[in-house]
Amino acid sequence: MNRLTGFCLLFVLLELMAFLPASTPIRLRPEPLPFTPKEFYIAAVTDQRTNRGPIARLALTAGSPMEAIDLEGGVTTAIQQFINQSLKQDRKLRPLAMRVTECRLTETAAGNRVEGKFTFGVAFDLLGKNDFGDATTTRLTEYRSSANYTRPISQTTVIEPTIRQAIIASLRNINEYMKRQAGQNEKLATGITVNFKEDTRITTDDTVFYNPDRPLTWDDFRAVPRKGSHYAAEVFTSFAYDGNSTVTNGVITLNLTLKAYMLKESSWVHDVARTAYTLNHEQRHFDITKIIVERFKRRIQPDSLSIDDYNSIVQYQFIEAFRDMNRMQKQYDEETRHGQDPLAQERWNLKIDAELRTFGVKK
Repeated sequence: MNRLTGFCLLFVLLELMAFLPASTPIRLRPEPLPFTPKEFYIAAVTDQRTNRGPIARLALTAGSPMEAIDLEGGVTTAIQQFINQSLKQDRKLRPLAMRVTECRLTETAAGNRVEGKFTFGVAFDLLGKNDFGDATTTRLTEYRSSANYTRPISQTTVIEPTIRQAIIASLRNINEYMKRQAGQNEKLATGITVNFKEDTRITTDDTVFYNPDRPLTWDDFRAVPRKGSHYAAEVFTSFAYDGNSTVTNGVITLNLTLKAYMLKESSWVHDVARTAYTLNHEQRHFDITKIIVERFKRRIQPDSLSIDDYNSIVQYQFIEAFRDMNRMQKQYDEETRHGQDPLAQERWNLKIDAELRTFGVKK
């Protein structure tokens, strides 16, 4: 056999192979993809299909039963290998997990023609770690597609490209999603900052917000004195916060509006106790509430917050601050004997003023 004859025979054999039954596993052909992710890389592929058997049931010869065919190495290995060989990946970027939720190819044969349908579904998750070093998973987005084809029963070359293009389309989809969302989606944020605002409005309704320029007056004590109470007066003070967040250029800004307040309709005084000394004692209760708010602010700093769960941390610190407020208010009343010990009262006056000055509340 001369060299030319041998080459012709080889060419004929290669051509015939495209029409031979695909009884062997389907091998995904790698190809350089026309995009390079700048926000992520695919760190893991997992198979989460309901039925994890072979992905395809193919009509390979006329009159024969459908044959079960799988991807070479199985779904996880085949797709991970295809991605590693086809997609440029920078492992310094965000790690994503690709969960295959559907990968099914079904065919029906009519004579020598075969109708095929391929259905592909994936979900993408962000991988990370919490403050304790435990692995975390954050769901991002899902993708689903289907493709139909018609082929001669003796030719199977359309099958692999159909599967491959569906995988490529899912990668292109997550790439576009990440480009759109990286700068504005909290799940993808890379940093956090806190912006505090205090409600110091001077109003005429039931609520008095803490404002150094607006001390309490006896006109603020509007409730009926409690029957049987041995106290000269009682002031109702507390604090609260409202919050929202925005994301700009991948950084979360946590906006917290803090409110130290007193309720007029819940505060009272006996007429005989309307003195400057007693009013100062009640004002100091309000000052203590303000001190607790300032301490709370210092607990809520970027280095103490987790990007993944900052709301829970803020709520926990709020509860802790509320407990501290109750303890400090109780200690203040016990040590001053509800204002009846002038020396103890003066010590607390100095203590409270000193702490207010450290926070810049009092000059």
